[in-house]
Amino acid sequence: MNGTRTAIASCLPRSAAAIVLALGLSSCGGSDALIGGTLSGLGDGLSVVLQNNNTDNLSLTMNGNFTFPTGIANGTTYSVTVLTQPTGQTCNVSNGAGTVDTDKGDPSGIQVTCSATSSLGGTLTGMLAGRSITLANGVQLVTVAQNGPFAFAGVLPAGSTYAVTIVTQPAGQICSVINGTGTVVANVMSTVAVTCL
Repeated sequence: MNGTRTAIASCLPRSAAAIVLALGLSSCGGSDALIGGTLSGLGDGLSVVLQNNNTDNLSLTMNGNFTFPTGIANGTTYSVTVLTQPTGQTCNVSNGAGTVDTDKGDPSGIQVTCSATSSLGGTLTGMLAGRSITLANGVQLVTVAQNGPFAFAGVLPAGSTYAVTIVTQPAGQICSVINGTGTVVANVMSTVAVTCL
């Protein structure tokens, strides 16, 4: 015990060391580690929600470095997964699990990489709750049941054209499509706007 107290005392100024020795505390302490990493490939205007240990959520809207706000105690395990995928994309986590060792600093090597699963999507606004709208791009259909982002399934060849139309209006409303035609650009989701009144 005396050896432990002496080791603690070496971490502190003399006045504080005397207090620590008197209280018999067992360690020098230190802050919890912050888990973080890098996000890449997320499309403009999209968001992804990460989760650590099934409890701590972090919503990201921009590529770059990120850090979970809740610290993790030394010796505790962490496991970062994707809770909510961005519309029209799939994000994968690498190096997302481990055990905190504060002697080695904060774990910051988690990599989240997103890639497109759709070449055509957009945003729906103004639709009333409990209703839905069906959109078409040629023979491909998508039914949207709430306001927010939507996407047609599949990656289209670069240079192919699209023309989004409304197949079924929501009950009691009239919706219109803005920016509904264009040409697909490789690795970029084309976005249309659907507005309901």
